[in-house]
Amino acid sequence: MTTFDDIVIDHSKAESAFSDELETIEIELVVLDMAGTTVKDEGVVERAFVLAAERTGFVSAGDDRDEALDYLRATMGQSRIEVFRALAASDDDAERANDAFEDAYAEIAAAEGVQAVAGAEDLLHELRESGVKIALATGFSRRICDILLDALGWRELVDVTLSPAEAGRGRPFPDLPLTALLRTSVSRVDAVVVVGDTASDMLSGIASGAGLVVGVLTGAHDEATLRDAGADEVLESIADLSELLGLDEE
Repeated sequence: MTTFDDIVIDHSKAESAFSDELETIEIELVVLDMAGTTVKDEGVVERAFVLAAERTGFVSAGDDRDEALDYLRATMGQSRIEVFRALAASDDDAERANDAFEDAYAEIAAAEGVQAVAGAEDLLHELRESGVKIALATGFSRRICDILLDALGWRELVDVTLSPAEAGRGRPFPDLPLTALLRTSVSRVDAVVVVGDTASDMLSGIASGAGLVVGVLTGAHDEATLRDAGADEVLESIADLSELLGLDEE
């Protein structure tokens, strides 16, 4: 499992060419994370993780489980199956834990419903009206991604949706933004904006060469963590992205 200890961030990225030339480079694609960025999490990931641990015993209660939860929080945004592989004793245990996690997440979503972050759906409409392509990318599997899409009715609002298995590797690798770029026929990588709520999102966006990498504070990680991971900008929520990109001036 990839963590962040051995990744060196060039903080000159904060003075990115995209930020300096926002008015001269046409934005062609915005890659948005799901849980914590456009979809409210409300602790569901952690609750589903604990249920998976209780049902499968892949990690014991007590200090071991507390350490596992700390690891989960640190690696939010990364492929869930890869997180379980890092924590479980074997691949078989990881697969069982991941299946139990998905079952628990689906149960919670069905019982409590799924809600968008305030302003997220408005942003999707604004991007589409502006001719900007939209990708939703997630660390969840296709199964959970589809549960969220169907609950919110967003399938017709976006151009592509991606889980790690469909891109090759999950975050912090660049595969998700680059696969979105290829599938939407974007002409240049610096015309891509990557937005997320975790350090993994920031690292993935930087690694892909995206012109602008934006953190939001509605999810897992705080502003210091997002900036330490290389965020060009940090917003209170996805609702503020329209103003940053100048969509509200069109």
